[in-house]
Amino acid sequence: MDTAIVLILIGIVVIVAAVWWSRQRAAARRQAELDDARAEARRWLERLSGQVVNLVGTNEAAKQALADASERHNAAGSQMEQAASTTQCKLVTETALEGLYYVRAARTAMDMDPGPELPDLSGQRGAGRVTEFREVEVDGRQQVASPEPTDRTPHYYPGGTVAGRPVPEGWYSEPWWKPAMLAGTWSLGSFVLMSAMFTGMAGVPAAAYAESPPDVGADGAADGGAFDGGGFDMGGFDMGGF
Repeated sequence: MDTAIVLILIGIVVIVAAVWWSRQRAAARRQAELDDARAEARRWLERLSGQVVNLVGTNEAAKQALADASERHNAAGSQMEQAASTTQCKLVTETALEGLYYVRAARTAMDMDPGPELPDLSGQRGAGRVTEFREVEVDGRQQVASPEPTDRTPHYYPGGTVAGRPVPEGWYSEPWWKPAMLAGTWSLGSFVLMSAMFTGMAGVPAAAYAESPPDVGADGAADGGAFDGGGFDMGGFDMGGF
């Protein structure tokens, strides 16, 4: 009987030790992953910091792109201060990369070498890109898209998914995607604009100019958001019904 009790106790000790060791290894692995993600985030943030500090825009397109890069830099810095998980660190990396895409756009607008290629942003490849100059009129407003910066298209977007819908990479006359980015939903006028601007454009997926979904209500906003598309002042740009 004593031998049986001893064997049981030994078995319990072995099991407890195995569980403890497994948890220690898992914790060490999680910490290593967090350290790697934090180091990666800091690397991209520092790279963005250097570009934002050293570049000065020489034309409207470059100035606007650098202003957007600076905004992303500030956002990434704030995120970095609060990052306590691998997921949060990856968000810092994504934000810093967005800023670096704006830096590349600014350099391109100033006829400078854009620098090395960057990793794809989330949803960027599937969003496509503007491949031709196109001008449309929607509700009496002229909207322009171009694959290159021009005097009429000073607003760059690196491409990606905004409120569940792809927005192609390109240069635009107005940042018409920003209200949806802030509100989390698109206005009915935005669907009209995207349909007019992108339909039939090579390099742009059909999802970018598909008709508005059936859950767009009578107030002109997609179901699930409070944005009613009734006007949006975006840094001097009155977005009207977009």
